[in-house]
Amino acid sequence: MTLIEELKFRGFLNQCTNEETLNEIINSNKIKFYIGFDCTAKSLHVGSLIQIMIMRLFQKYGHTPIVLIGKSTTRIGDPSGKDETRKILSDDEIDLNAKNLRQVFDRFLLSDNEESNWITKDNSEWLDKLNYVNFLRDYGKHFTINKMLSFDSVKMRLDREQSLNFVEFNYMIFQAYDFFELNNRDNCILQIGGSDQWGNIVNGVELIRRASGKETFGLTTPLLTNANGDKMGKTAEGAIWLNEDMLSAYDYWQFWRNVDDRDVIRFLKLFTDLSKKEIESIEKDNADNVNETKIILANEATAMLHGLDMAKKSEETARDIFTDNNLSTDLPTIELGPDELEKEILISDLILRIDFASSKSASRKLIRGNAVKIDKELIKDELFSINTLLNDSPNGLVISVGKKKYFRVVTTE
Repeated sequence: MTLIEELKFRGFLNQCTNEETLNEIINSNKIKFYIGFDCTAKSLHVGSLIQIMIMRLFQKYGHTPIVLIGKSTTRIGDPSGKDETRKILSDDEIDLNAKNLRQVFDRFLLSDNEESNWITKDNSEWLDKLNYVNFLRDYGKHFTINKMLSFDSVKMRLDREQSLNFVEFNYMIFQAYDFFELNNRDNCILQIGGSDQWGNIVNGVELIRRASGKETFGLTTPLLTNANGDKMGKTAEGAIWLNEDMLSAYDYWQFWRNVDDRDVIRFLKLFTDLSKKEIESIEKDNADNVNETKIILANEATAMLHGLDMAKKSEETARDIFTDNNLSTDLPTIELGPDELEKEILISDLILRIDFASSKSASRKLIRGNAVKIDKELIKDELFSINTLLNDSPNGLVISVGKKKYFRVVTTE
């Protein structure tokens, strides 16, 4: 199976400029390619995982990924796929987010082969040094307003009579220039991005052709949605973050364990290293037992991010909870010290504290919806205090939120 064939089998390939020529090149040469990630949050979430997995797949065929950290472009804000202006972050926030992003790539990208080891670049290396007048003179002539207005990210905002400011309008030019710089500096010949980036990617290919006379390529992945058509990456309870300090290994495992039955095989192709033969065998063997396939998906996906031991522990914790309700120490845990126990501790505050709700009002809504239990006992009072129960439970309490989310509350000396 060639790389292009495997991309199609796994569902990674949406659009590609000159696919036939690119296929010939990557089958006979080792290339450098890049994907850009802006630093808009402290962690990437599952919605970005398709980009990370395609980099991992290219690496397996011997190609070198360049992870472009977009410090400069984060300061502007990408309008692609957005119907409103992004929040502008401070430089300190951007620096912190950039540092956190690298933790995820360290987990997923392979580093045991020196030839295909991944590279990190920061576009502030060149964008922050640009002379604006010279930049417009040398490169602005290669972009037409007519074409830029035709891009979906622009048309969507204008059709809705929503503002698109001049800073955002420049984003697509800077993204094209990123590709130009990486082509000059590192001989990078391919940019990959989500389907909403197609216009920006084609802009880069065209800029390089006009300014340097070189042929480069662009490839997009499909928009990642679940079987219900919802965007991947967020649930009713919040985002599925990839950094462990923002989402526990157990909750990450549970996310994959609870995907829609219709998504399981598709996600095995996209988010695991299992081969075509292995996936087809699993699909055949577990045709009448989709839950077993979900456990395989959860273990494979969690092991890749958190390690095999944490994947197995998460599976064991889930089995304990759903069979005999053992108080597993692997559950997300809130520890309450003596000072905190002197005050009234509301169950709604704990749900918010463990990040099972996005706000206090959302936490109370879960209680009103009969979604919260303490040791299997339904809690209906939004102002319920756990102090008495906790004092009578030396081993702590298990709190469930919905059918699949659990956490422990324990006291400390």
